[in-house]
Amino acid sequence: MESLLMLHAVAAACAPWLARRMGRRSFALLALAPAAAFGYTLWRSAGGLPDGRSTSWALGMELAFRLDPLAVLMTALVTGIGVLVLVFSVRYFPEGDDGLGRYGGAMVAFAGSMLGLVTADNLLLLYVFWELTTVFSYLLIGYDPESRLSRQAAMKALVITTFGGLTMLAGLVLAGQAAGTYRISALAPGDIGAVAAVLILAGALTKSAIFPFSTWLPAAMAAPTPVSAYLHAAAMVKAGVYLVARLGPAAADVVLWRAVAVPLGLVTMVLGGWRALRETDLKRLLAYGTVSQLGFLVVLFGSGHALAGAAMLLAHGLFKAALFLVVGIVDHAAGSREVHELSGV
Repeated sequence: MESLLMLHAVAAACAPWLARRMGRRSFALLALAPAAAFGYTLWRSAGGLPDGRSTSWALGMELAFRLDPLAVLMTALVTGIGVLVLVFSVRYFPEGDDGLGRYGGAMVAFAGSMLGLVTADNLLLLYVFWELTTVFSYLLIGYDPESRLSRQAAMKALVITTFGGLTMLAGLVLAGQAAGTYRISALAPGDIGAVAAVLILAGALTKSAIFPFSTWLPAAMAAPTPVSAYLHAAAMVKAGVYLVARLGPAAADVVLWRAVAVPLGLVTMVLGGWRALRETDLKRLLAYGTVSQLGFLVVLFGSGHALAGAAMLLAHGLFKAALFLVVGIVDHAAGSREVHELSGV
């Protein structure tokens, strides 16, 4: 796993140079990094999932990674859709765009950060990758530095998710100290106390745009459509749902875990769906639909229905990413995303 993360880091560092040499065609070459991770995931899952492994790092932190069924599902989504989005970007962006190198580097770095997040088997290591996704999502949402709307949307997402991330860090430290270990695979039911559970949920709910933290996701539609397809359908917004699914068994005995997650998920599901019915911009319509479906996912995982949640997690990543990419095609062909201006599509 460390080799795959290094591959993403090298690809991200080389992205500006490749963009100067190859233009938008460099995205096809950059797609090889998530493609390698996708192939590795399929290979390891077909041959039997490996045991977790770890390497000592700085400050007593372990570079611990683990592929279990939930991690395989998330890794396949993150890497597989990452490949498709990068290939789609070859034709989406105009040739000669000054931001091609910046976009390619941030996108591959984000994919590597998500890969590390969903395979991390250490609470503190998970937090490191969690915050890396926040930083790279800020760069991707604010892709157009001359657009005030993009800058405001990027800052809004950064502030809300960073606040949730810092709150979550406090919960992770409390959970690790109480359990006597920071290894996620070693956590048992009852190891996460009520205070730690609520703090961790705050981070998960902000990342997945659950009410009352939903406003940053529709605003982030100022980003290019490939960014929306990846971050806001298949990757970043799934991180909070993944955290609820991952730590749910260890927090199963905490009444507040379900009492907070399920009602807020239900409210988000209803409000997001209702707001989607009033939208006329196709991307914002899909954004509010995503908010609603994220609420549904939190209800499923928060109430302990892991298998149903996993099925919905996979289904949503596939259909919503595809819908965003189709909207990008429609926008390019028709020059508009307004429903009232489109006919015969």
